Amino acid sequence: MNVTELTTAAGWIAGLAIVALIASGWRKPARATANPARARMQRGMPDRAAVVEEKAPLAEHTPLWRRVWAVVASGGLALWVAAVTATVIAFGSAWIVITLTDMLKQ
Repeated sequence: MNVTELTTAAGWIAGLAIVALIASGWRKPARATANPARARMQRGMPDRAAVVEEKAPLAEHTPLWRRVWAVVASGGLALWVAAVTATVIAFGSAWIVITLTDMLKQ
């Protein structure tokens, strides 16, 4: 395998990694958000409704297995992002070296 094939393969891997990152971050909102001021006006409520203080129940603690899963998942994502970053940096470095070497040959 020569340097050109290696560079081309690294470029494809970097491009596909960027597409995967964009695809994994893409999502549509579940529903449109409502404007609470318009909702009050439609129901005939005044702009400043009386505020009543109520005590909310305390939230339950997160189970241990969820904490462990969060650490494992975030570690996996960190390794994946590091691999993509290393691929992009390696591709850029190889391209710069190849370009400068070709300039020296001229």
